[in-house]
Parts: sequence; structure tokens; C-alpha cells
Amino acid sequence: MNHDILMTRREMLRRSGCGAGLLGLAALLNDEGALAAPSPLSDVGHRTLDPLAPRRTHFPARAKHVIWIFINGGPSHVDTWDYKPALEKHHGQSIRTFAPDFKDTTGFFKNQVGALMRSPFAFRPRGQCGKRVADIFPHLGEHVDKMAFIHSGYAESNNHSPALFQMNTGYTRTGFPCVGSWVTYGLGSLSRNLPGFVVMCDPKGRGLPKGQASNWSAGFLPGVYQGTFVQSTGQPIANLTRPAALNDGQQRAQLDLIKQLNELHYQQHAAEAELTARIESYELAYRMQMAAPEAFDLTREPASMRRLYGLDEPRCRHFARQCLIARRLIERGVRFVQIYSGGMENQLSWDGHIDIQGNHAQFAAETDQPVAGLLADLAQRGLLNETLVIWCGEFGRLPIAQTGKKPGRDHNPHCFTAWLAGGGVKGGVSYGESDEIGYKAAINRVSIPDLHATILHLLGIDHTRLTYRYNGRDFRLTDVSGNVLHDLLT
Repeated sequence: MNHDILMTRREMLRRSGCGAGLLGLAALLNDEGALAAPSPLSDVGHRTLDPLAPRRTHFPARAKHVIWIFINGGPSHVDTWDYKPALEKHHGQSIRTFAPDFKDTTGFFKNQVGALMRSPFAFRPRGQCGKRVADIFPHLGEHVDKMAFIHSGYAESNNHSPALFQMNTGYTRTGFPCVGSWVTYGLGSLSRNLPGFVVMCDPKGRGLPKGQASNWSAGFLPGVYQGTFVQSTGQPIANLTRPAALNDGQQRAQLDLIKQLNELHYQQHAAEAELTARIESYELAYRMQMAAPEAFDLTREPASMRRLYGLDEPRCRHFARQCLIARRLIERGVRFVQIYSGGMENQLSWDGHIDIQGNHAQFAAETDQPVAGLLADLAQRGLLNETLVIWCGEFGRLPIAQTGKKPGRDHNPHCFTAWLAGGGVKGGVSYGESDEIGYKAAINRVSIPDLHATILHLLGIDHTRLTYRYNGRDFRLTDVSGNVLHDLLT
């Protein structure tokens, strides 16, 4: 006799009572048609046993994928895309002439506040739209007719880590899901063999962005929506290769046993959101061992692609590789790819406190041809129409000099520039304006929730309806604000 299945009279009555109640509930649900097998294309936010199954959008989507080129460190808008002739005219004057409310603590170094400083770069009209672009972007300037520029963005922090968190998660503190996690939570993945959300960082020994993995965290969402970090050297994804002592049959047997045990546990604890994520993560890891090596193998690309992206140019080879991998990933169904340009410390990123000319010229040279190649490649493959490309950092930079041997620019949360391309975005247009000197967003100011709402809208998601209940409250990426920038959309 098996004593493991014996139960007390009280336990028998409890189980029987629950079973009787469930029989009645089952009949009611069946009458409502709610016991039908879940569709692999369920409504946004509806959970199935497969948390990465693709789901229906709230309304027709213009984009299916996102590639976010994250300009880490805070690029200077007045030295890249936001041409300000007033800086040339009033070079050397006090900023308080134009901004009486300016405070020495606006930036980060209150003892190094200088005068207004002209851009060290020449701007000239590009494309049919005539957009003035700094000459550090000779290749990207060819694509301005594909881009929609936002010149009136603003952030809430002048410190990198909180500003990075806000740009990625909508909040200036840690613990919240990032955009890529919200997107894959809402829409699932179009790939069964690759992660839905992939992150790549600067591979030149410069370190991760400040805040590190919190920038691509799933926060309180199930862990399956966490960004998968791709390493710059060696195996692209940790533990991708099966141990040598384990053959395919043995590994499959192990996974089958683990899955059976997890599913038994799930029957008793169906409310545990992390459990379905754990089950799927084992299966996805197994499938990735076959699919990922092929997706990351750039030897399969022709010489023409190497030239287009700049893979043979030493200064931009690392970023060219990542941009080409991004195209290969979205081509294979990955939903969201984020690539960081620049690492942890000041001069190892776009954080041009010292020598803004040398800093921005260097990082522009690393990214200009690869990102331009990505736009051209997506367009010629017909993928740009369904892929939203974003170029944006965490904030902008002040129009004044940060004093030193070679002048730089300090942080500016009051204004930044971003551009979007592809995926339902109008090309060759600009939205909003900064003030005369580029100090503050002045016309049609754009908050980070506005930007996030627009991204979700292009993916077919109503940002007010994409929610997750945590600690008794329904959270969303845009919190309690956010307006879609319809003027930028086709």
C-alpha cells in the first residue's frame, strides 16, 4: 500500500469541496466559451502557458520590431542635429542673458560654468528636406529624409543613472521594467528559437552603461521578458554551448524531466508568474543552442554588406558588427534590439565634459556608417517599413562651455534631441523646438512618457491598456501620463 497517497478525513473533505465548486465553475465557464484553448494570438497582455507566444495588438500595428541605438552618456543636441545659429552669434556671452533662471547646478559641475559656446562642427543642409546636420555624420546625413526629429525632449534628472533608468523604464529609480520588457510582455516574440529582447553594449573595454543590467531589467514582470545580454567577445550568449559530456538525447531527457516537475508544480501554484517564465527559459535555451550560432555568424554575409556597414573599418568595426547582427536578429523574428554606444565613464562614452569636439567626433565616427548602413539595408530588404529605429540618449548637453584645457559641455536635462525612422514614422520632418540657444525645450515639449507612448502606439499598443498588477496596483510603462506624437506618424 502506498502511504504517500493517504490523506486525513479533513484533507479529503477539503479537496472534495473544492472539486465540487470547480465543477460548477467549469460549467459556467464552458457556457461562456472561456474554456477554449488559448489562441497563440491572444489579446495584448493575455497570458498563456507560453509567455512569449505572439499576441494580437490593440489596433493595427505600423511596426513589428524595434532597434534602439542608445547614445549612452548624453549626446549634445546642439552639436549633432539641433542647429543653433544663435550660439555662433553670441559665442562667449553669458547664458543668463538668454536664460535668467539658469542655475550653476543645472549641470553637474557647478564650478566649471563657462559662457555660451558655438559648436565646433559645421552644419549643412542634407536631403530633400534640407535638414541641417553636423558634419560628423556624413553617412547618416544621407538618410534624413527617412527620419522624424524630436527637438523638444526633456528629462527629470541631470545624473546619468537616474536619467538612464527614466529613458529605459519611465522612472528615475531602479526596479521597474524597461521598454523592451514591456514590449515583449505585451506582444510576445515572433521567434521561437531566439530571445524576444536582445541587448548589446560597447565591446571596446569601456564597460556597461551606468546602472548596468538594470537598464534592460524586466523589473517586476516575469523574468522571461528580461533583455538577453549579448557578449562582445567569445560566445555571444553565456552557456550557449552544450557541455561536451552531454549529447542531445541526454540533454533532451533532462529538460523533459525538468519540464514535467515544473508542470506538476504549476498545477498546484498556477498563480506564480515566474513559473511559466522558468519553464519557457529552459526550452528557449535549448532551442537557442541551434539557432543562435547561425544568427550571429557574420561570415554568411557577402562582402557588399561588410562594406555597407563598415565592418572593414577599424574605427567602427565593433559597432558595425552589432548593427548587422541587429538586422539579422529582427529578420529572424526578434522583437526588440537595443545597442549601446559608449561605456561607463565620462570620456568612454558620449559624456563630453572634456573636449566635446574630440569626444563627439570619435563616437560619431564609430557609429555614423554602421547606423546609416543599417537604415539602408533595412530599406532595401523591405524591413524598414516594419522596423522602428530609434536614436536617442538619456539627456542633452548645455549650450555653454564646461571650462578646462579643452572645453566640453555639461549635462542638460531640460532639452535633448531624438530621431525615429521606419515603422510608420514620417520622414524628413521635425517636431518641437528648443529655445534660441538650445537650453530648454520650448515648443511642443516632449516628455519621456510621450516618447514611450509613441513607441508603443507604432507597435499597435494602447499605452494606457498595457498594464501589470504588482503590489496591489496596476503599473504601466507611461505611469499616469504620456501622449502619442501623432504629428510624426504616417
